[in-house]
Amino acid sequence: MLRSWRVKLKLLLATVTLVVLLSWLYLFVGSLEYGRFLLLPPCLGEQPSRDVEREALASRVRRVEEENHQLRLQLGQVQAEGSDGSPQWGVSAEDGEPPRGERNNRTACAKQRTVHKCELLHVAIVCAGHNASRDVVTLVKSILFHRKNPLHFHFITDSVAHQILQTLFQSWMVPSVHVSFYNADDLKAGTRPLFCPPEVSWIPNKHYSGIYGLMKLTLTKALPSNLSKVIVLDTDITFATDIAELWAVFGKFSDKQVIGLVENQSDWYLGNLWKNHKPWPALGRGFNTGVILLLLDRLRRLGWEQMWRLTAERELMSMLSTSLADQDIFNAVIKQDPALVYRLPCFWNVQLSDHTRSEQCYTEVSDLKVIHWNSPKKLRVKNKHVEFFRNLYLTFLEYDGNLLRRELFGCASLPSPPSNQLQQALEELDEDDPCYDFRRQHLTQHRVHLFFLQYEFLALPNPTDVTLVAQLSMDRLQMLEAICKHWAGPISLALYMSDAEAQQFLRYAQASEVLSARRNVAYHIVYKEGQFYPINLLRNVALANTQTPYVFLTDIDFLPMYGLYDYLRNSIQQLELPQRKAALIVPAFETLHYRLTFPKSKAELLSMLDMGSLYTFRYHVWPKGHAPTDYAKWRTATVPYRVAWQPDFEPYVVVRRDCPKYDQRFVGFGWNKVSHIMELDAQEYELLVLPNAFMIHMPHAPSFDISKFRLSAGYRGCLQTLREEFHQDLSRRYGAAALKYLTAERSL
Repeated sequence: MLRSWRVKLKLLLATVTLVVLLSWLYLFVGSLEYGRFLLLPPCLGEQPSRDVEREALASRVRRVEEENHQLRLQLGQVQAEGSDGSPQWGVSAEDGEPPRGERNNRTACAKQRTVHKCELLHVAIVCAGHNASRDVVTLVKSILFHRKNPLHFHFITDSVAHQILQTLFQSWMVPSVHVSFYNADDLKAGTRPLFCPPEVSWIPNKHYSGIYGLMKLTLTKALPSNLSKVIVLDTDITFATDIAELWAVFGKFSDKQVIGLVENQSDWYLGNLWKNHKPWPALGRGFNTGVILLLLDRLRRLGWEQMWRLTAERELMSMLSTSLADQDIFNAVIKQDPALVYRLPCFWNVQLSDHTRSEQCYTEVSDLKVIHWNSPKKLRVKNKHVEFFRNLYLTFLEYDGNLLRRELFGCASLPSPPSNQLQQALEELDEDDPCYDFRRQHLTQHRVHLFFLQYEFLALPNPTDVTLVAQLSMDRLQMLEAICKHWAGPISLALYMSDAEAQQFLRYAQASEVLSARRNVAYHIVYKEGQFYPINLLRNVALANTQTPYVFLTDIDFLPMYGLYDYLRNSIQQLELPQRKAALIVPAFETLHYRLTFPKSKAELLSMLDMGSLYTFRYHVWPKGHAPTDYAKWRTATVPYRVAWQPDFEPYVVVRRDCPKYDQRFVGFGWNKVSHIMELDAQEYELLVLPNAFMIHMPHAPSFDISKFRLSAGYRGCLQTLREEFHQDLSRRYGAAALKYLTAERSL
């Protein structure tokens, strides 16, 4: 053995000498750049010299280097053998994990693309519930930020996440991104014939992910049969590099390898964390399933479904339940057949749970590829570099998602019909139109994240139930707690915020005892874009996502009287509203005092009105808006009374949920509610004033849009133009019945 080793060493030294001589020769006849090409290992994508002789010389040197590489491997194998011929511990070439000392040597090649720029990459993610849906957005942002390829996301979701993510991606409209959804409920119990076992619901699981933590086991069946490979990710992942680099690793799999995983970086599977700790069987330290590369076609041919099921059944006889969900079962299968796994380098899954070996995966920032917040503590995990990782995560958490709507040039893709229609409408706009900005805002496609926080209200089969509907921006956030104290029923709110403001709101809501105690308040984030406040878009988003038969259409700066929720439900029943088309008017008042002793009854309100501490709403600046309510009659009314529509009337009303939508051409300040009440009247809604209901407007600083309205003649001129166009559209929809509105406008 020693003699053989010496012979190989001499051959190696001779080869190295030849390489050095050829390299110096090449430097002498060629440029310094091509000399560098010889001295470094060849990288995919580097172009050789255009000179034929240089190409021939470079080719010969590459062949010599390849022979040299093979000799080094043989020499390393000889050195790794002990005197007894047994292999020593180390990382094999198959593992994909280079020795620490070689990490810097691959830098020159690491940035070379090994995936075609237009190849479609497939990513599968299991997502269930409101919180996981928020986490997915941050993960997707980190992928989109770095990506250079078309992507197809496959989401296995419950009904909640499906609604949230489908709306988000439809409104996000990111080019070259495809999305498919698969029903997790079908996978939990399985859609199987009688007497066939369910998919995963039979497996007891102690992990905090619950039943959804087992869904990754079913991907060979859940995903399309023609999908051959996929990257599978947990929702608590953050990418720090192009996902195409990970996709390229599929090309390194041997014929037998079907699953790519990073070794687990904690001691969990070593069984030494505490006395009597008995983990599931695993190969060495085991593997973490936060990042998985799956060759689906090979797994199907191997009978993956039966393989993992039989393994799980056998182990559960002694283990009774899983502790780490699908990860336990994946590891048990790999323990049984180690040839199935391809060991990914650990920088593809830097695991930030407590007491891990994650620091061994990187020596500098450029080494980081994927960060995995796999501790229940998430951002509060203990790690020497946690502040750096946290800042990286927060960067994507608060990153403006609108900036990720970038085209992939050079890749042909079929835009979706909504995208085509939007582009055509934008091209038809006249940039010389004085009202171009208004029209452009109307066509702006805003990202929408429905049910941003936990929402657990279940609409009862109550035909009189009613939801409070409103919209707000960051500067009205302080009104939320007060409204929740005044209104016990369900609430649907649309919030106009940037990505960073949405996170501020999240922290505010979670820290508030009042808001965190409520589960029947739905918060829908509409992300900022454009220069005007899209007030009617916000109202429509909040209105469309209510679940009760009736809605109370109000504004966020009004406090409803105590008990209004119950009073409205009783009024709907007494007035037999389900059998008639009517809008119930809640009279509006206002105070100029920031601190107000809120009236507990109509009698107290009338007393305050007489004393001058309350006023009818906008009586001093816009009396036409609410004068038709007939406050004089309301003072003594004991039963609901009918009022007629008048120009500029804009009361706050209770109507059926299927009422007309707000006209979204009206943005900013002016005519946004007036147009809606006009359409209710055009559809022959009765306008009924409730005698014992009231709401009070609380003072606040004027909005930016009302300031523009007051200061800009151009703004007011465009608003008038939009009003005229609205009248024309109303006439087309309702015919002669709508002429009265135009006549009434002209008579003023």
